[in-house]
Amino acid sequence: MSYIFTSESVSEGHPDKICDQISDAILDECLKSDPNSRVACETLIKNNTVIVAGEITSKANVDFEALARKVVKDIGYIEDDLGFTSSGFEFQNLISEQSKDIDAGISGAELLGSGDQGLMFGYACKETPELMPLPIALAHKLMLKHAEVRKTKGLGLRPDAKSQVSVEYDSNYQPKRIDSIVFSTQHSDDLALDELRELVKLLIIDSCIPETLLDAETKYLINPAGRFVIGGPVGDCGLTGRKIIVDTYGGMARHGGGGFSGKDPTKVDRSAAYGLRQVAKSLVKNDLCDYCEVQASYAIGVSKPISIYINTFESEKVGLDKINKIVNENFDLSPSGLINNLDLSTPLYLKTASYGHFGRENVGFMWEEVKDL
Repeated sequence: MSYIFTSESVSEGHPDKICDQISDAILDECLKSDPNSRVACETLIKNNTVIVAGEITSKANVDFEALARKVVKDIGYIEDDLGFTSSGFEFQNLISEQSKDIDAGISGAELLGSGDQGLMFGYACKETPELMPLPIALAHKLMLKHAEVRKTKGLGLRPDAKSQVSVEYDSNYQPKRIDSIVFSTQHSDDLALDELRELVKLLIIDSCIPETLLDAETKYLINPAGRFVIGGPVGDCGLTGRKIIVDTYGGMARHGGGGFSGKDPTKVDRSAAYGLRQVAKSLVKNDLCDYCEVQASYAIGVSKPISIYINTFESEKVGLDKINKIVNENFDLSPSGLINNLDLSTPLYLKTASYGHFGRENVGFMWEEVKDL
């Protein structure tokens, strides 16, 4: 029996994603001067106010306000009629230093300990060349195309937008067709709704969705609620770490619950999720299985995972005992191993904060590099 699975993505101008980008820009700036920075930075935005809060211990001298304004400007919030602008927002700084108790538990031993307890997942499958589930891969492509069209052509498109793709799968769990595409974008007041729908269909959807997945029954719902002039932080509050399914696998795989942005790599809910993606992707790419979900769990201050579980959904080509042995012999999932092997002390995190942390193979993410097994 066939079924339909849906995933969504959001634009870099979505309020939650603005917050993710500000938090990760602050993390990057700390790491530039001090690779051992300890950062847990949250951002909240509403109307024309930006608040950063959290715990940071770093030798870096960071101008938090200037960074936040640059991120907002680069996204495109520069016009006064948006109600939220890079030059005009009120800024509040509620950042303090990391707890000395936490630092002692992480850094005090010979081996770097995990920055927290928790469970994380990595996933890969053969639905796309980048080994990501098809619905989230297509939803991200729509958002990337939206940003390209908005920044190069304008046409009345504004930064806040969402996409949603519903894929029909056959009885063998293979993608068959796209059942529906939902696309909503903020726009200027003088852009007529019919004109908006036409340009989104022509310049965004038709230009990046494969025709082979579309048919006469595919449904297009473009700005289905009508006008979307009031958007961004004026229309909706934003908060760091609130788009965890958009950031990962679009709901196709399980999630441990921890957000990523604003956290340095000693926080294993970020670094281990990256490492487990590499594990799952390497197993699938080496044709040891067609689908792979890997879970690991950690205890604060402990230098090794306390459990690892691999699920191939009965798609394995060799025994699970052999797959487990391969993982144990080829992947160091300790905090130090993750940081060193994936180059996680490098200031690369702002690039992760929109359009997904996984499946992006040409932007320098080491966790997307496949190991030969």
